[in-house]
Amino acid sequence: MSLYLAEELGEDEDDGTMPGNVEELRDAVVGHRIVKAAPGEGDRDKWGGSGSAQLIITLDNGKRVELRDTGDCCAYTELKSFLLRPELVDHIITGVGTTDGYTTWHIYADMGDVLELSVGWSSGNPFYYAYGFDISVKELGESK
Repeated sequence: MSLYLAEELGEDEDDGTMPGNVEELRDAVVGHRIVKAAPGEGDRDKWGGSGSAQLIITLDNGKRVELRDTGDCCAYTELKSFLLRPELVDHIITGVGTTDGYTTWHIYADMGDVLELSVGWSSGNPFYYAYGFDISVKELGESK
């Protein structure tokens, strides 16, 4: 049972990118415990820049889930902040939900939110530009 009702956005607000991102994150973390959550540095961009800020969530199965900001002209998705509740990290994650129009993401266990993300996003000029987190799952020790 989900602690958060699935949000619905208008067809002129989102083309399914945001619910798809939530589902991708859910698939990566449900059934595991968070060992660590920390900001990291993104891969270098195609122009040699430092890359996007990212959040790295290390799981109990030896994998890390990396969330990278994206931006394409007037469309973007960015992690503004995150709050890890260390007193709940011993609990297995049971779901991922959102509130406030996909601006607050909740990674939760049976005892409540383990990790909360504050997210800024816009589809820009709807659906001409890319947005949504770039989410990747890697083995601990695997290079970027």
